[in-house]
Amino acid sequence: MARVTVEDCIDKVENRFELVLLAGHRARSISSGSPITIDRDNDKNPVVALREIAEEKVSPEDLKEEFIHSLQKFVEVDEPEPETVPMLAAPGSDDDSDVQFDRMSEEELLKGLEGLVPPDKEEED
Repeated sequence: MARVTVEDCIDKVENRFELVLLAGHRARSISSGSPITIDRDNDKNPVVALREIAEEKVSPEDLKEEFIHSLQKFVEVDEPEPETVPMLAAPGSDDDSDVQFDRMSEEELLKGLEGLVPPDKEEED
């Protein structure tokens, strides 16, 4: 195959700027050890990347996803929030004299208040 040009790839990626970004990302990944899907033919990494895009050996959508993930510095993981469980008395003890209200620290009080829902919201649910 002769030297690849942008015109060979423009039908795969319509936007020239996006094509340059994707080919540059692919060339950097080749430089860092990613296997190539075509014969190198003594070409440099940017030309190999463009040839892979032109011959549809790599998907532009996959390259775009990889590029986006490479730019992300923080990946947010959705973890379920801990449920607040009301304190229950020990079985067989009906005596409320064991409860000590004046011994609660500020942190414990704040943690207890975080789980409360205002009465207006409970009725709507």
